[in-house]
Amino acid sequence: MALNKKPVNGMKDILPEEMQIRDYVMGVIKENYRKFGFTPIETPCVESIGNLCSKQGGENEKLIFKILKRGEKLNMETAKEENDLVDSGLRYDLTLPLSRYYANHANELPNPFKALQMGNVWRADRPQKGRFRQFMQCDIDILGEPSNLAEIELILATTTTLSKLGFSNFKVRINERRILKAMAAYSGFPEEQYDLVFIILDKMDKIGLDGVKAELLESGFTQEMVDKYGKLFEGMQAADDAIAYLAGELGDYLEEGVADSLSEIRTSVSATVDGNFEIVFDPTLVRGMSYYTGTIFEIEMPDFGSSVAGGGRYDKMVGKFTGKDTPACGFSIGFERIITILLDQGFQVPGSAEKIAFLVEKGMDADRLCDVISEAQKLRSEGRQVLVVRMNKNKKFQKEQLTKEGYCEFRDFYKEALKN
Repeated sequence: MALNKKPVNGMKDILPEEMQIRDYVMGVIKENYRKFGFTPIETPCVESIGNLCSKQGGENEKLIFKILKRGEKLNMETAKEENDLVDSGLRYDLTLPLSRYYANHANELPNPFKALQMGNVWRADRPQKGRFRQFMQCDIDILGEPSNLAEIELILATTTTLSKLGFSNFKVRINERRILKAMAAYSGFPEEQYDLVFIILDKMDKIGLDGVKAELLESGFTQEMVDKYGKLFEGMQAADDAIAYLAGELGDYLEEGVADSLSEIRTSVSATVDGNFEIVFDPTLVRGMSYYTGTIFEIEMPDFGSSVAGGGRYDKMVGKFTGKDTPACGFSIGFERIITILLDQGFQVPGSAEKIAFLVEKGMDADRLCDVISEAQKLRSEGRQVLVVRMNKNKKFQKEQLTKEGYCEFRDFYKEALKN
């Protein structure tokens, strides 16, 4: 029986044209983030199953690729449930591994620590355009900085990087988990039902305020709760400053300083941009990860139907490893989504080295072949990209294929030099 030549569902082979773009994008991201003081690190792709299933990753914990125990530890006969067979899994994001990494190495790292991490993650999700079961994530995080300077730096670094890649007219949406909870408390929703309220609120852009209110009523909440909740959104729509309006309405339900901090982030970022994007307060922004504790943000782009970057503050996660909470905030670029947009746009890597192909006829003697290779080496030392390959019988087709790969010059070398 022939082996299956196609990749596993949700995975993909990457052809040279796309790989060239991916390498370029990774280079731009790393170069720009280093300018903001972020330090590259790397963590293993496999994590302890206890860490992965610690109720930090929300719905992603249902999508873990789990790894069976090995050797004597794997006992199929005595196993009563899945956890008896599994001891580790593939990471579903880079934030949990980073938190473990920081907890393990905090004494060896500067404070605050600005981390840059790029690597593949795995989720057993339903594949679709721009979404795969194995995909690259690109994260920057600041650990040990409690002030909103962390949020400001993360937003500026990420938006600057997207601008370097040629994107513009995108929108940064920001919100605060503590504002979400204060609005729910003010409206009278039971605390144990907050997650349900937020799940419904997250549909606002699709079903509108009336749709959100209808779903809340269908979920068993009282008319009084729903009306009070709805009036907050109606009031914000009419207010000149939605954040200030909320601070006044919520009063003691909202922790002191939260509204001022959010306003400061928005003002500080807006003051530094050149009209390339806008930053807006969005009280309907939820973000699915349960580990977020404060500011949350996403970036929307006109060329894509959903967010292309997202993140927020997660001050409690490192404490799950150490017993002591550590301020932490991060932003992740949706690398695969960015690549999808660039491919759809027919993006060409700028400033690539001139590509020359040397086509060498079969049967060439060693001395003449050495001369050809020496000439190729000389051009390479001058910054050219030179491919040395054997000449095919169908030379025309061979050149057409190489032209598609970006080769703009061809030199043919025969067994013997052509005589004038």
